[in-house]
Formats: sequence, structure tokens, C-alpha cells
Amino acid sequence: MKKDFILPDIGEGIVECELVEWLVKEGDTIVEDQPVCDVMTDKALVQIPAIYTGVVTKLYYAKGDIAKVHAPLFEMAVTGEATETAVAAPVAPAAVAASGTVVEDFLLPDIGEGIVECEVVDWLVKEGDIIAEDQPICDVMTDKALVQIPAKYAGKVLKLYTAKGDIAKVHAPLFAIERQAEAGAVSATSAVVAAPAAVTVATAPTAAVVAAGSHKAVASPAVRRLARELNIDLTQVPGSGAKGRVYKEDVQKFVTAPVASTVVATVPAAKAACAIAAAGKVATVAASTSPDSGRRVEPIKGIKAAMARQMAESVATIPHFTYCEEIDLTELIALRLSLKDGLAKQGVKLTMMPFFMKAMSLALNEFPILNSQVNADCSEITYFTDHNIGIAVDSKVGLLVPNIKGCQHKSIVDIANDLTKLTDLAREGRVSPADLKGGTITISNIGAIGGTVATPIINKPEVAIVALGKVQQLPRFDSKGHVVARSIMQISWSGDHRVIDGGTIARFTNLWKKYLEEPSSMLIAMR
Repeated sequence: MKKDFILPDIGEGIVECELVEWLVKEGDTIVEDQPVCDVMTDKALVQIPAIYTGVVTKLYYAKGDIAKVHAPLFEMAVTGEATETAVAAPVAPAAVAASGTVVEDFLLPDIGEGIVECEVVDWLVKEGDIIAEDQPICDVMTDKALVQIPAKYAGKVLKLYTAKGDIAKVHAPLFAIERQAEAGAVSATSAVVAAPAAVTVATAPTAAVVAAGSHKAVASPAVRRLARELNIDLTQVPGSGAKGRVYKEDVQKFVTAPVASTVVATVPAAKAACAIAAAGKVATVAASTSPDSGRRVEPIKGIKAAMARQMAESVATIPHFTYCEEIDLTELIALRLSLKDGLAKQGVKLTMMPFFMKAMSLALNEFPILNSQVNADCSEITYFTDHNIGIAVDSKVGLLVPNIKGCQHKSIVDIANDLTKLTDLAREGRVSPADLKGGTITISNIGAIGGTVATPIINKPEVAIVALGKVQQLPRFDSKGHVVARSIMQISWSGDHRVIDGGTIARFTNLWKKYLEEPSSMLIAMR
């Protein structure tokens, strides 16, 4: 069976690269994980490995050409997959033309720069439903946000290809739809689409051939490399991913698990055919000889996986230092309360955060080093004119950090309106990728949940982040030496010690603190 090899994601934000060198030629037989070509991005030289064993039948780019991420790189005849062509039979064009409708697959579109797969969180329709154009079909989770996928056409949902909780691939079929054919569009070439009825094409003998031992593990090159190092047969490892995809955690769990006996499930021919059509894999049942251990293992994926990678890289590459201070918010709280009801009648939700953000923006005018970023080897520093202040939001899909763009140009009311909109979207996981990109400094409001002091991790490539503690009524001395109750908030800064020293962050904090403790000084500075 011939398949196009799609150039995978090769770096965040990279959409194309130069084909530096082909390491194979048309007609060559290659094996899984064999290097196929070298490509050059704007950051590094990357070697692309094969994901299947087979024969290279066509190279789509010449040496020196620009190749697009998520576009076909080369074509190959894959070894051992000829049986799949008998399963995914196209709808007969004549039948489609006669009915006046076409059956076609809805391909999952690009849902963010560099995103190649996502988790289907929930289907909003079911097979057999009549849907309208632009009607929401499903919610999918990327490593950045929850995205709702709308229908491209009105019609009838015939088949949902991916189960809830499974991983769907960008540019791969998501569901099949029967829709009205456009005038003159129904022809022998316009309806070559896999229909749900086509899964019955496979027969019992075909199922028997697959069950006889041609099971092929679905795993990334990195997972296959780990399996080779541990001398493990990947076909024996139960995969926890979509369609049996094997992750590193599955391999590690397999190594430490008790010996299990694997039995090939015997199923009726019709059921076997449907299973092959859906996954192209043999159905196996692992019968464990040990009692349940009381543990539950889940893959880390989506936004939580992205956060794990981001935080690990930040800690590994940025020398953090923490600076703590307390801020007396008594006067600011009184000012907010005096404005809150009047602004609420205008539809403005005024919290303390817009004041924190505007005061920070004013202080950044005097200390632009905190609104900067450094390159990978810390040989260059970039100063940003716009103050794109991020706010960490504890959403239902994980930690998100949308940012309000250009705070230096906005009033406290403008910031309050933007903040309400962004945090509401973020809590539902539906904030747009554009709102998550371009941040220059971050605020984490841990005090909203509890806690006073923290050591926040910098949101790389930014150079500073501040954690706000909860506001407490604490005794303090006034100017006459009397003990009075004041509203005190502890703050904790983390700075990148490669570019920010303790004196700089202390002076910046003193200015920020002045604006917050003396709100009139902030209002004067805004003029």
C-alpha cells in the first residue's frame, strides 16, 4: 500500500524548512527509524526518520527546496499493509450520483501552529444526527487550548471515526458526512471517499490473516528506540493511546509488570472486519495473573503535558532567584470599593487585578529589563515596547496563561474588560492561541486559592514572574506608633538571574509597590 509520509512538527512555530540533503533515493528500500533526509529550520539542522518499513516510490522535493510542515514529504510503498486497501473501499460513484448526495470524510483542520494531533474531549453530535453548516461537532484538546470544531457542510453524520478520549490527527478523517451534492459536482472523481458501509468489505479470511500474527505496534521513533534499548518487543506492549498507540509510560509499565499471558480474541467475522477497518490492528486481551494493585495510571497529555515540558525546560535552563516583599493594599481596596458599584452598572467587573496590571505596566516604563527576553544561548536580549501581561488561570483543562496585549496603552477599565473576557474563556479552556502567545511578563494569583509565599517558575522565554499571596488583615504600626489593622499581601518574584540582579528587581518592586499603596500616584502617572 502506498502512503505519503507527512513532514511532522519539527519545532514550535516552525511551518517550513529547507530540504538540505536526501539520504535515500526513489526505489530504495528503507526500514523504520532509518534517516531519510536532513532539513534545516531557522534554528537547527534536523534529521527526519522513516516511520514505516517499505520502498521509497517518490520524493516530492528536490534538494534545496522549501518543504512545508504537515505536507507530504515523500511517498512509499509500506510493507505488510496491503490488506488495508480491501477494507477502506470507496463509495461507488454511480450510487452517489443516483442519490443526489455525496458521502465524504471531514478532515480535522489545522487548529494551531505546530499542532499535529489532539484529544477528542467530547462529541456534540452522534451518528445519524442531521447537522447544519457551522454547527459545533466536537470539542478537542490540544496542548494549548480546548477547541470547538464546526461542521463545514449541512448533512447527516454517518460515522464518528475517533472515540471520546482518543487522539485525532490533523488532516486525518474525523467523521463521515452525507450531504447534498453541489450542482455538477457529482462525478466519478468527486466521490472517492470512504463510507461507513465500506467497512463490511473485509471478509472472515482477511480477518484470519491479520490475527495470525501481522500485528504492528503504533509508536513514535523515540518509543521504539527505548524499546530496543530495553530489548522489548513492542508488539507485546499494550498501548494506552488511540488505536493502541504505545507511549514511553506503556513501555516502562510493561518492564515492571508481572508476566502476563496474551490471548488472541476470537470474534465473529463481521466484528473482526469492523475492528480491522477502524484500526487495522488485531484485537488482543491481556489476562493478568496478579490481583488488582489499587493503582491507576493515566497518560499526561494535552495542556498538562505542554506545561510539564515548559516548566521542566524553564527550570533546567534559567537560573531562578526569588525576591519577596509585602504590600499594604488598604488604600487600594478602599478605592476599588468606591468605584465597584458604579462601574458594575456599566457592565464592568472591577477586581484588584486590573490595578496590579496597570501599576506593573507603569513600573515597566522605568525598568524595561523586566519586559525583555533573551535568545537560547543568552547572547542577545530583546526589549519589547508592548507590555503584554499574562495572568495564570486555573482552568478546567489545566494551567493557562493568556495575556492582555498593550497594557501601556489601556486604562484600568479597559484592562478590567479584557481580563473578564480572557479569564472566562480560559476557565472553560476556550481561549484562542493568539491570546496565549506573545506574553512578556506574568502574574500568578495564588492568593485567590490560598497561600502567601511561593517560588513561581518563570514562563520561558520571559525573564520574570510574580506570585500574589492572599490578602490578610494583619497588625501594623501607623506613623504615630499605634497598632492598626491593615490589608497586607505578600508577593514573591522569580527572576532570570542571567539578566536581572537583585537590586534591579528590588527597585522595580519598590516603584510597583508605591503605585499600589498610593493609588493617587498611579493615577497621576497615567496622565
